[in-house]
Amino acid sequence: MTFVIVHELTGLGGERPGRIRLRANRPFTPTQAAALRQKLDQLDNDGIELVQINGRSGSVLLRYADESSRTAALLCLAVSAPLPAPKAENAAPAETGIRPASPVWPLLRFFVLRPLMPTIWRMVSAIWAALPFLIKGMRALLQGRLNVDVLDASAILVSLLLRDFRTVSVLTLLLGLGDMLAAWTRYHSLNSLADSLSLNVQNAWLLRDGKEVLVPLSEVQEGDLMVLADGASIPVDGIVEEGVAVVNQSTMTGEPLGVTREKGGAVFAGTVVEEGRIVVRVTHRGDQTRYRQVAAFIEESEALKAGVQGKSERLADMAVPFTFALAALVWAFTRDFRRMAAVLLVDYSCALKLATPLAVLAAMREGANQGIVIKGGRYLEALNEADTVVFDKTGTLTNACPQVAEVFAVRGRKKSDVLRVMACLEEHFPHPVARAVVNKALEANLKHEEEHAQVEYVVAHGVASFLHGKRLLVGSRHYVETDEHVDLSPLAKTIERQTALGRSLLYLAEDGKIAGLLAIEDPMRPEAAEVVAGLRQQGISRILMLTGDDERTARAIAARVGIEEFRAQILPADKAGIVQELTAQGCRVLMVGDGINDAPALSASHVGLAMVDGTALAREVANVLLTRPDLHGILTARRLAKSTLSRIHVNFAAALALNSLFLVGGLLMLLPPGLSALLHNLTTLGVSLNAMRPHLKRA
Repeated sequence: MTFVIVHELTGLGGERPGRIRLRANRPFTPTQAAALRQKLDQLDNDGIELVQINGRSGSVLLRYADESSRTAALLCLAVSAPLPAPKAENAAPAETGIRPASPVWPLLRFFVLRPLMPTIWRMVSAIWAALPFLIKGMRALLQGRLNVDVLDASAILVSLLLRDFRTVSVLTLLLGLGDMLAAWTRYHSLNSLADSLSLNVQNAWLLRDGKEVLVPLSEVQEGDLMVLADGASIPVDGIVEEGVAVVNQSTMTGEPLGVTREKGGAVFAGTVVEEGRIVVRVTHRGDQTRYRQVAAFIEESEALKAGVQGKSERLADMAVPFTFALAALVWAFTRDFRRMAAVLLVDYSCALKLATPLAVLAAMREGANQGIVIKGGRYLEALNEADTVVFDKTGTLTNACPQVAEVFAVRGRKKSDVLRVMACLEEHFPHPVARAVVNKALEANLKHEEEHAQVEYVVAHGVASFLHGKRLLVGSRHYVETDEHVDLSPLAKTIERQTALGRSLLYLAEDGKIAGLLAIEDPMRPEAAEVVAGLRQQGISRILMLTGDDERTARAIAARVGIEEFRAQILPADKAGIVQELTAQGCRVLMVGDGINDAPALSASHVGLAMVDGTALAREVANVLLTRPDLHGILTARRLAKSTLSRIHVNFAAALALNSLFLVGGLLMLLPPGLSALLHNLTTLGVSLNAMRPHLKRA
């Protein structure tokens, strides 16, 4: 197993530790992760402050104090004996990191075993439990950092000097429980999200020398021919070489209906063969497949912290010097060591630093269960702050799938005849409008035998042919009226009404005379108007629609969904400029788009949101992804963000108020130091448990 450096941040003048992330050439199991952690822990070097191992993505994160620590860690990874290979690539998902210890044993030890111990063993046990916290605080102090770790170590040290071993035991117990609670929530939140998107494939059938051979998935290479039949999960990306199958791509695109895949078609990891049999040439495996991209996303989303989370942690560390200053003042005026201890034993930092990341992780997990992937806590804050929503029209407010809305015929002709003839000619062409015409004829059970002559296709205009000796034209108004000089006055009122509705028109002419037309529309998502109204109820002050349609069409579509402000005839390159313009005006923009041309606008916005049925680039650039093809997810994401930020603020206020009371009680000697410490840590646990509660009401 080999490691490569994928990212590194060096320390700033010794004030901040360096951070380096390495990734192995393959994932490894929890057993392998534990072995690797043991090797790193055995380093005779106090400069390695943090070791995080993510077996799912093969990642190792190290935080080091100086260059010698960095060199020692890299050397350890370089010369380590090769770890045993996992049983199968993309097999049942490995655990994300090391399973955190259970809090049951520390509680049993404190409440059951400790009272039975002799006094001397209670003292030894308290000192032994305090050592890790004292060492952690000493390391931070030696590196010039006056943070929460130093404050915790000081509180424990003061209690030891007072020979108050019960308080020491309470402090170490509650501090340890807080760390366990954070680790437990992080572990289960990330694994819950990962398990919902992972594969469970161990073996694959390959076609070799005309025979099907079963091999471990880890042995599959790019260029191999993989055989996939009914019910098979596809573990690789590839191109169909032979056969036909219906593939369910709902996990990737959100489309509930299977799609036909035949020679030349692409298939992707994470999808399933519903029926049929295909032979696929492998193009991407391992790191390049959807599975590993999801694993990488989980790792990256964990690292992204909310702005409010960063503020809370900075505030917590900033409070530490003031706590020490207050303790020094109390000592200077009272010369009472116990009163000074009361100040150190009650601080504001623990609750501030612990509750916020727990609330963020809980919200991300709940969002995943609701079909909303939030790519980091900072975007929860951005969703909550958004006051302007910008919708791209095509594919977002609409389904990006043209449909025939109505059929019109001139007097003396039947609508069914107009539709039949147009379907007969259009079925020769694969473009979306042609498919819409053919589908409409199928819905109406109209048969359209090919009795016409050879069809002539005029690029970007229409088609022409002969049927029963008559020349037929199907195409745009420009083609029929301007190029072919057909008089459209018999349908003038119909044309005006349909154009006002924002519909596109497809004309049929026969021997130089208009015969009928079809009104084509890009159907609105059925929930679009309801979602727009819901956004206004949530306090969104400004909603815009961007479209390349002309002014009249744009106005008609915007009116149907309840949007008052729109920009028409917008070029793809202009979208990002409009978002930047709104941002310059002080707007907090939530951009909703789905196409490649929406990617710059999604990136430029305060927070970008994409639908799962959008393009891959839009999904990658977006900060929030709706994994269900339903715009209601926007409202749910906003409610989740608002609830999360509200709970963070409530936790902040509760921690501030309660700890202030405990501090005053300690200064007035109404509360002994041990009780002050207990109440302070119970407050920390309380706000942490509150942070982990579900943020949304159950339906």
